[in-house]
Amino acid sequence: MASTSTSLIPLRGHGRKASFSSSPAKTALKKALRFSFSSRSSVVICVKSSSGAVKYNEVVVDEEMDKIRRLQNGSDVRGVALEGEKGRTVDLTPPAVEAIAESFGEWIIKALQKERGRPVEDVTVSLGKDPRISGASLSVAVFAGLARAGCLTFDLGLATTPACFMSTLLPPFAYDASIMMTASHLPYTRNGLKFFTKKGGLTSPEVEEICDKAAHKYANRLTKVSTMLNSPPKKGDKAWWLKSSSHYLEKIRFAVFALLHYCLGR
Repeated sequence: MASTSTSLIPLRGHGRKASFSSSPAKTALKKALRFSFSSRSSVVICVKSSSGAVKYNEVVVDEEMDKIRRLQNGSDVRGVALEGEKGRTVDLTPPAVEAIAESFGEWIIKALQKERGRPVEDVTVSLGKDPRISGASLSVAVFAGLARAGCLTFDLGLATTPACFMSTLLPPFAYDASIMMTASHLPYTRNGLKFFTKKGGLTSPEVEEICDKAAHKYANRLTKVSTMLNSPPKKGDKAWWLKSSSHYLEKIRFAVFALLHYCLGR
């Protein structure tokens, strides 16, 4: 006989709080359905499956999930991080960013485990950002989300997009992944996230998968962005910037010499 799945159903109301007195009927109903009679306005019903195991399936409001899905912009995430843009509301909030960063961290861990064929530990992710004034608060949300996923985080501070990607390749850093917080040429009210692995930037389907998982987290999470991190970010070594710069200078130098050799040889 197939087991009956269990649903986690949030029932939200704005009416007057009800108080249930203790009674034999209520006690019997609680025992049968494991129903919690609470005076809180948010009620959760958990029905036990016929197999005896309790399994939770998330049932969430589509509108809440769409708030995260709408942030996807092709292969990255973009949104309004500050008020001041006519006709637009802030949608790239710290809770939204935390959910996305957590889903990205989980995605990276899963990808590395599949690639290596074994459990992975100490997965490292770096974060760089441009000078946008929303970067500071959203960085905290990124670190909180990555910490929730179980990743070690490294703060690169102000950085460029190519430098964030190169931080996954150049020794002695070679982080497992990197995030660049930027909205490129868009107004100061906007911000966004670009995702990198050692193979390059993530594709649109990959970012869609991450945002979909983040949408479930965001819609079900009742708490605001974490104020404390179990694994606070480590300060990125400034040498990573010098290493990245010297790498690009060497590339430019080689290209200039090749051009001069070509021109003088004609």
